[in-house]
Amino acid sequence: MNFSEVFKLSGLLCKFSPDGKYLASCVQYRLVVRDVNTLQIVQLYTCLDQIQHIEWSADSLFILCAMYKRGLVQVWSLEQPEWHCKIDEGSAGLVASCWSPDGRHILNTTEFHLRITVWSLCTKSVSYIKYPKACLQGTTFTRDGRYMALAERRDCKDYVSIFVCSDWQLLRYKILLYSLDGRLLSAYSAYEWSLGIKSVAWSPSSQFLAVGSYDGKVRILNHVTWKMITEFEHPAAINNPKIVMYKEAEKSPQLGLGCLSFPPPRAGAGPLPTPESKYEIASVPVSLQTLKPVTDRANPKIGVGMLAFSPDSYFLATRNDNIPNAVWVWDIQKLRLFAVLEQLSPVRAFQWDPQQPRLAICTGGSRVYLWSPAGCLSVQVPGEGDFAVLSLCWHLSGDSMALLSKDHFCLCFLETVAAVGTACRQLGGHT
Repeated sequence: MNFSEVFKLSGLLCKFSPDGKYLASCVQYRLVVRDVNTLQIVQLYTCLDQIQHIEWSADSLFILCAMYKRGLVQVWSLEQPEWHCKIDEGSAGLVASCWSPDGRHILNTTEFHLRITVWSLCTKSVSYIKYPKACLQGTTFTRDGRYMALAERRDCKDYVSIFVCSDWQLLRYKILLYSLDGRLLSAYSAYEWSLGIKSVAWSPSSQFLAVGSYDGKVRILNHVTWKMITEFEHPAAINNPKIVMYKEAEKSPQLGLGCLSFPPPRAGAGPLPTPESKYEIASVPVSLQTLKPVTDRANPKIGVGMLAFSPDSYFLATRNDNIPNAVWVWDIQKLRLFAVLEQLSPVRAFQWDPQQPRLAICTGGSRVYLWSPAGCLSVQVPGEGDFAVLSLCWHLSGDSMALLSKDHFCLCFLETVAAVGTACRQLGGHT
């Protein structure tokens, strides 16, 4: 694998355009757009304040910059750099902003999640959607852009509501009520502590809707009947011998020893070389590292907070927040657990290759990890000092990734599929 030079970055804001031609990044209040092939700057925009979120429109013609502290969204045109649009939410405030699939509507979530305001760039009309739930991954669209699934919270009950994107009207919804022990209830039941839905994700085929909940389960809903097909649990112990269990292991190149226990020892006052990393296949049963959540505080670290379908809708990757070091990979066709990856550090982000079932993972260290059905691979990011990979995003082609640290980003250019597949099959190897 090859790596580009390092560029400045703020707020982990770096995204490829959907057509794969451009790469947008932010440095404080400046939006920088680069050509993907040459990494030369093609446009430079100046916003009214420090940018906190960016997102490309689906046709790659526009890019929005959200400034949550000011309640502002600015929209820039790549074709007409002199054109721009400003949306001011005023006293309602702003906590989230995103494009609709048609690239001509912007969905702004107001403070306290009181409503979602839908702004049309074409007609300048405004629509409102009430009761969005305060969760990080609460909105998802079908690939054809016809429907939106929204996690809602109304009258102390959780809903997954389906909206028609042409007029933003409610199509129908499925009520999901959870008891304290995690049972799915079919009718209303009074209870004192219910957090319900935490994340939602629509499969690329639009056949399945995955709903992650605070009870540590993922419910898979059918797009025709909206009934639950199955539910996936995330137990702290893996006992099934059919499940492939990968464990990240370290060894110190300085000492030349075998794999060391976690955490690795730190001897001496001076800095040590970055330990090498590899995956090993563990024999079941295996007990995963768990956190004891503080449930009497807001946003407790429990439940399924991260969901992502593979591009062919064959696999679903999940992370249960109170088992933070593990990534679960589910076979959606056979409705079973396929593999579990346990990292040495908590998983910060994961994302699927847009072209094939290949999952990239980062944990806040100087390595990036790749999983495919063939196996796992650990890749060290080169350079002076530790490049702490806090987030990542794939290029449309699947040939490269942007690796994001706190103040910088770089591109990782992947080798051919065959070469990576060979490396992945060498499960004990590393690079």
